[in-house]
Amino acid sequence: MTSGLSTHLFETQIGWIGIAWSDAGLARLQLPERDRAATLRRLLATLPRHGNEAVQAVDTLPQEIAEIVAAITRYAAGEAVDLSRIPVDLAGVDEFRLAIYDAARKLGFGEVVTYGELATRAGHPGMARETGQALGSNPVPLVVPCHRILAASGKIGGFSAPGGSATKERLLAMEGVRVGPPPPAQASFGF
Repeated sequence: MTSGLSTHLFETQIGWIGIAWSDAGLARLQLPERDRAATLRRLLATLPRHGNEAVQAVDTLPQEIAEIVAAITRYAAGEAVDLSRIPVDLAGVDEFRLAIYDAARKLGFGEVVTYGELATRAGHPGMARETGQALGSNPVPLVVPCHRILAASGKIGGFSAPGGSATKERLLAMEGVRVGPPPPAQASFGF
């Protein structure tokens, strides 16, 4: 991987996705906004700062990053892809969130649990609300599959990515999971 923090945007069947990475791994994954420019703006606004190192946009990707892009692109096309082995840079994330993210990464394609069940799996029973808050600040959605976590009632629950719960429902539908009524015909991005 490269030194410092690098970014790259790529087009998928669900829209433009942005990523940022460091030597340690993927630091951010930005789900599609309405267009490429909006995705880039949101990605840059949410990047962690690595000291005085500049953020650089990269067009020619290192092999390991190209493989990550290819896997995410296949996932966005509806392929059952395991993203759990993608290295992540979660520097600055507290121990509770690390435990929640680790438990979420163990969920397979199309597997869903409730916030309470995920909290228990992460070693923090009774902390469903805090689990939802941790997932709301997830820096690498899809890689940490926060869309696979449902409310206690089995309903969709919240989702902090662009498009909110409609996006979450569409991601789950791509994985063969149906929750509640179908999403509305118009979503914030085109899939």
